[in-house]
Amino acid sequence: MAPPNGSYSINTAPSDESEDNEPLIQDVTIPPRCCSARFNLAILMFFGIAVVYGLRVNLSVAMVAMVNTSEPVPGPNRSVVHTCPLPSGSENTSRTFEQPDGTPQYPWDAETQGWLLGAFFFGYLCTQIPGGYLAGQYGGSVFLGLGVLGTAALTILTPLAAKWGPAWLFALRALEGLGEGVTFPAMMSMWARWAPPLERSRLISLSGNGANFGAFLAMPLTGYICQALGWPAVFYLCGGAGCLWAVLWFLLVSDDPRTHRRISKEERDYIVNSLGQQGSGHGWSVPLLSMVTSVPLWAIIITQMCSNWSFYTQLTSLPTYMNNMLHFDLKSNGFLSALPYLAAWVCSTSTGFLADHLIERKVFSVTTVRKLFTLTGMLFPASFLLAVAYSGCSHALTIIFFTLTSATGGTSGAGVFMNQIDIAPRYAGFLLGITNTFGTIPGVIAPIVTGYFTEDHTMDGWRKVFWVSAGVNVAAAIFYTLFGTGEVQPWAIADEEGDTDEDKRTRSVSA
Repeated sequence: MAPPNGSYSINTAPSDESEDNEPLIQDVTIPPRCCSARFNLAILMFFGIAVVYGLRVNLSVAMVAMVNTSEPVPGPNRSVVHTCPLPSGSENTSRTFEQPDGTPQYPWDAETQGWLLGAFFFGYLCTQIPGGYLAGQYGGSVFLGLGVLGTAALTILTPLAAKWGPAWLFALRALEGLGEGVTFPAMMSMWARWAPPLERSRLISLSGNGANFGAFLAMPLTGYICQALGWPAVFYLCGGAGCLWAVLWFLLVSDDPRTHRRISKEERDYIVNSLGQQGSGHGWSVPLLSMVTSVPLWAIIITQMCSNWSFYTQLTSLPTYMNNMLHFDLKSNGFLSALPYLAAWVCSTSTGFLADHLIERKVFSVTTVRKLFTLTGMLFPASFLLAVAYSGCSHALTIIFFTLTSATGGTSGAGVFMNQIDIAPRYAGFLLGITNTFGTIPGVIAPIVTGYFTEDHTMDGWRKVFWVSAGVNVAAAIFYTLFGTGEVQPWAIADEEGDTDEDKRTRSVSA
């Protein structure tokens, strides 16, 4: 199908081998991006993702104030070995946050705390695929809005659930995971209808990087609120912020540019014409067999799993490493643990704009851009993690290399982490649900492996943790370079009636 009005259509995108040096969009004036409906959507989505990610990580910081002590208790025949020298005044570094009078605390041991911190992922794994599938059929705005609202409302109940006992809190956190599981697939489903092909990298990076920004704010802010108002206030304030955001979301957002009340005709026509039939929902049927046998899809799945291995290793190990090995005090630990997320946010957002610039100017093909940013987002973090392993007891070097690990890892946001919308725009939300489900598995396994290697609290054990993470990253970079692509797959291409090849074969068999 020829693109209407001379605009760029993803169905007629030039191949990676094209030698045409003209811009991808010709004879069409791109509407102003500043204050446009699509960029306003990205900003509102950014704050929504920031809220839910803050709700995800705030328990890990608040837990220090919720329990009577957060220090591991040595076994009967073991003692704590301090590899690095204790800093002066270290007698105060193991204190929990001071709490206002009357704030409850609980005698939860390390195992109970581990189960409570991991409860979120039990629910999170369950709703991503169905959430992505339903968002692709009905549109993502209602699922993203309800996901944030449900997670925020449940967060407000956290102090009550903690009072009732750890089993109640575990169930509550699992329910929060169920609610939050639909948010990222719903976000990708919305961008399948809103993001012009030449603006995908910047729009998806801008909105999705609310996750890094939310973690950056949540870690130090949670510690401050715990000290100033008591740990229950963390959940009341964060949950209330999520509910307020949901009200604004339902008032201002539309699933499709065709139905948006405040979009200009120029911008609406630009988005609709640039997407063509790929900007429509996928219907009830999806080409499951073609997806299962799609090598480019498996390249995304495996690469995201490996990348998340390093991410979750750092997420769980950074505060522990800084506390147990380098003996940072809790206040410094909370602030410095947040620095890598700030670096990742800045780097990932900027590379999203750079990726679109390279594609629009046709410096590189979509495939080359995705592979380039995936390679930088996998190989550089691997090298910096190894640098951490051999930084010894240097506080400055450790923080610098951890921050560089996150910063350079953020470049993969413009690579493999948005590749679903390249290879199958109509099924982007459903595919993100699949890849995110697989990508969450390292969140369960990586902390177990880390605990196994570091049970003796030695620097050699931590070096094994970082070597494993680096090796996983390098293997994924090689695999994606060989099998990744940015081209729309045949099973995802729709004709003028919105049917894919899989739809036609299904009807033929039925007839």
